[in-house]
Amino acid sequence: MKKKIQVLCIGGGMTFKSRDDYLDWLKTRSIKLDFKNSWHGDYLKNGLGEDFQIVKPRMPLQDCAEYEDWKIWFERYLEEMDDNFILAGSSLGGIFLTKYLSENVVDKNIISVYLVCPPFDNDLIGEDLVGGFELGEDLSLIEKNCGRVVLMFSSDDDCVPISHAEKYRDKLGEVEIFVYDDKNGHFDVEEFPEIVGMIREDAKNMI
Repeated sequence: MKKKIQVLCIGGGMTFKSRDDYLDWLKTRSIKLDFKNSWHGDYLKNGLGEDFQIVKPRMPLQDCAEYEDWKIWFERYLEEMDDNFILAGSSLGGIFLTKYLSENVVDKNIISVYLVCPPFDNDLIGEDLVGGFELGEDLSLIEKNCGRVVLMFSSDDDCVPISHAEKYRDKLGEVEIFVYDDKNGHFDVEEFPEIVGMIREDAKNMI
């Protein structure tokens, strides 16, 4: 039986400077009654098909996240992953993977990592990046941990300014950076064929 390629996906979240700020956000955030699909849900699973296994943990306290909590939970999943797997992180999940992979040696082969609209620092629109997610000065280890590093940004992102793409470019070496004009701001889209195509390409290169 052909072995499936695992794709470990880390979704986004929020961080707050204080509990009062968090409670104020809960009291004032907009309420949505309709269920909305996202590209990293069923679309990614169906788009990649039966040759892939999507692993998507619910990270601890996503709406009031702390890096150390996420690190513990992420490492639990790392222990269970097969060799030769793919990582994908969106928004807060993207900077989480950047921080983790730039500070820790992973003893399994990571085929590629996809960082979708990852913030670089606290220069955000309407949000605070705190909770230990701040990046260190040296990010070079991420390129040693991963065979391919891909960053994806949206030119009209209403959370992560496009300037963050250049900040990553200044810190990283041979990485791929894509900027899109059609991702409805902070990649608020139900379909994302570009990432599906790239992940499939990674799988072909492993054969």
